[in-house]
Amino acid sequence: MASTLTRPQDRKVIAGVCAGLAERFGLSVFFVRFLFVLFIPLAGSPTLVYIILWLLMPKRRY
Repeated sequence: MASTLTRPQDRKVIAGVCAGLAERFGLSVFFVRFLFVLFIPLAGSPTLVYIILWLLMPKRRY
């Protein structure tokens, strides 16, 4: 489990929010992305939460 919540600087991801959350909590990136997609129609506003995290989470410095 990572000690801080940061976004990777990979060019393969759009914002890196799901990857950062997965790394921080020791989960699979696929699982976190799957949950995000699953909760879009069920929960209502995970897209808003994603955008807020995108703005607030710093990029990881290597």
